[in-house]
Amino acid sequence: MSMINRALVCAFAIALFCAGVPLLSLGAARPAAALGNGLALTPQMGFNDWNAYGCNVSEALIKSTAQAMHTNGMQAAGYSYVNIDDCWMTHNRDSGGHLVPDPAKFPDGIKGTADYVHSLGLKLGIYEDAGTATCAGYPGSLGHESTDAQTFASWGVDYLKYDNCNNNGVSARSRYTAMRDALAATGRPILYSLCNWGQDNVWTWGADVGNSWRTTGDISANFDSMLSIFHSNVGLASYAGPGHWNDPDMLEVGNGSMTATESRSEFSLWAEMAAPLIAGTNIPSASAETLSTLTNSRVIAVDQDPLGKQGTLVSSSGGRDVLAKPLANGDVSVALFNETGSTATISTTAAAIGKTGASTYTLTDLWSGATSTTSGTISASVPAHGTVMYRVAGGTGGGTGVTGALHAVGAGKCLEVPGASTTPGTQTQIRDCTGAANQTWSRTDSRELAVYSGSSRLCLDASGQGTSPGTKVITWTCNGQANQQWNVNANGTVTSAPSGLCLDVTGAATANGTPVELWTCNGGSHQQWSLG
Repeated sequence: MSMINRALVCAFAIALFCAGVPLLSLGAARPAAALGNGLALTPQMGFNDWNAYGCNVSEALIKSTAQAMHTNGMQAAGYSYVNIDDCWMTHNRDSGGHLVPDPAKFPDGIKGTADYVHSLGLKLGIYEDAGTATCAGYPGSLGHESTDAQTFASWGVDYLKYDNCNNNGVSARSRYTAMRDALAATGRPILYSLCNWGQDNVWTWGADVGNSWRTTGDISANFDSMLSIFHSNVGLASYAGPGHWNDPDMLEVGNGSMTATESRSEFSLWAEMAAPLIAGTNIPSASAETLSTLTNSRVIAVDQDPLGKQGTLVSSSGGRDVLAKPLANGDVSVALFNETGSTATISTTAAAIGKTGASTYTLTDLWSGATSTTSGTISASVPAHGTVMYRVAGGTGGGTGVTGALHAVGAGKCLEVPGASTTPGTQTQIRDCTGAANQTWSRTDSRELAVYSGSSRLCLDASGQGTSPGTKVITWTCNGQANQQWNVNANGTVTSAPSGLCLDVTGAATANGTPVELWTCNGGSHQQWSLG
């Protein structure tokens, strides 16, 4: 963005913060639809040039950044997108109405840049605006959605960041939906990142439109900005999940006045909140300390956990915050964040974070790697502006014991028992999410997926103990047999324990009433699921 527009955005953000973004209760539940393009099943990871370079983007910059990510450990750590921000194009479209890359900045064009990035096994992202002009005054896509989407696809673009300047007062939802449909029509998988600065309660409709949505105005490279954005984003957990994420803006790790401790806090909190991890610093010249923060595999694993839960505040008092995030294997990630200017002891308990049933729990410090045990107390001395993160194992809770809708990611619908039937042998199907009891599944320590409770309780079951493709997935009286055991996997699939076959929406259909069966795993979005 231009400095003027950045100032306007920041002014809006301050007004938003002062007005107070409503925080949801920790127990709030909202069945969320999903865009269904099969992308961002875990929060996207990558780089964007804006925070470090502003308008000074170029092909040489993008190529050198991609090469650095390829060799410095970032790509191996999971960073896959190399994203171009504003100022990459000329000020006029060509005679056919197409966007034109600035030939001085991108002598090989965006296509040539994309080819280079792809040759390294990385993906290329680009920036545009849902208005008549970008924030820096270049041509916007409002009214040109189809042409621009086709152009991006022809160039090999994998990611679109879509900004909100110069929007002429047109409804945000209609502007962003128009580009959603244009991207879908290209047939190319393009991750869609909505950047409308947290306006229009975007989190309430963003899951139907994009893979992520900005929840606030622009971040700046200082602790106070990061803290304000954290407060605005942390209460929106019920809107996030696989394929659709709250986005508190790009990382400032390594930038501005952010100290190493503050950078580590930002990275910890963004991971705990299941936020996109988009590095915004000078990657080729990044210090060893900055790279160590950005590539911490233990913290990244929390962000990328396939259960797809955003962490929530367990407690907050006097600038001492405790967040908890359930993980797919039953562990819970805990962040102890000290907002204050002095070292403080921050404490919680296993019970408070949802862990029960063990005499001792194992704590792994995600920054140091050290392990310890506790009978229940979780506590640390946390430096000013610092964060201590633990992964808590043992007992029950976390990813097991999770109850909620089982979302069919590709269709944007939920697994249900038709007609709320309690008769064993009923084949399951997908339907619009309602939050009703016949769409509410509980994952148990025995790897069951159970529906209803009491005498009506039934389990998801591979019919007839079938192990061949096409086996119906039904409900049956819970009996502990292997055909009622399901693995919830890191790649978003749910597989039957005896056969390894995937829970599959028949024929990759998206219509209400489509039956669910077992089928050979093939990586399709119709075999992607999220629980919660």
